[in-house]
Amino acid sequence: MNPWALLAMVWALAAAVMVLGWGWQRRHANASIVDVLWAASVGAAAVLLGIFGQGAAGVRGLLAVLGGGWGLRLALHLWRRVRAEPEDGRYRHLRTHWNGHQGKFFLFFQAQALLVVLFALPFVAVSAAPRLLAWWAAVAVVVWLVSVGGEAIADRQLARHRADPAMRGKTCRSGLWRYSRHPNYFFEWTHWFAYVALAVGSPLAGWAWLGPVVMLAFLRWVSGIPYTEAQALRTRGEDYRQYQQTTSMLFPWFPRHASSTPRNAR
Repeated sequence: MNPWALLAMVWALAAAVMVLGWGWQRRHANASIVDVLWAASVGAAAVLLGIFGQGAAGVRGLLAVLGGGWGLRLALHLWRRVRAEPEDGRYRHLRTHWNGHQGKFFLFFQAQALLVVLFALPFVAVSAAPRLLAWWAAVAVVVWLVSVGGEAIADRQLARHRADPAMRGKTCRSGLWRYSRHPNYFFEWTHWFAYVALAVGSPLAGWAWLGPVVMLAFLRWVSGIPYTEAQALRTRGEDYRQYQQTTSMLFPWFPRHASSTPRNAR
């Protein structure tokens, strides 16, 4: 199948999944399900493009394993949170802001289906590669293992913190969270470089760069860090402001002393 037909198939499937997700959200008053469905849909897109792409079988097989494995791990992790916890504060804020308007939630879910297509573009690039380049494939696997492994560790550390009643209302500062306020986002971003490496030699290799570039833009300026930190400030106040003063936002680095932070850093 040609790339445009593949992307149309990805969009149609993602849009259908998001309709079902919107219905689930409406019944349970919990829009957090959209994160689960987005991760699962992007992972499924990697598998579909691995199956139906026009490139070498070895490249497409590796794409299906890496992209599908990433999506499955993230979707299961998010689903455990959705099943066990109330609606994420970011979505509660939207629900209040929109007065529970279901039409707006429907459009929001369908916008996520379009984002699935956007993040499937790196997979299209990989699926068009005419041959598997061993060294670049090895780089892709190493990047994937480090990034997905790092994200899984950060997620487990945060889950342990959230499950501890003594830590309620306090910011996680242990493990990877000592060096970055969003280590899970950092590793999520670096994970997309695996497909840049895997797409070397593809006639559409430039598309692979959309993964890390667009993901960084969304995490840093659109829907990731801004919303997460706004919610943290609403719920943890001064404790989180102190964390902001001492801990790198995204890229892991050694913590600073709060007293050395300029006043205008707030």
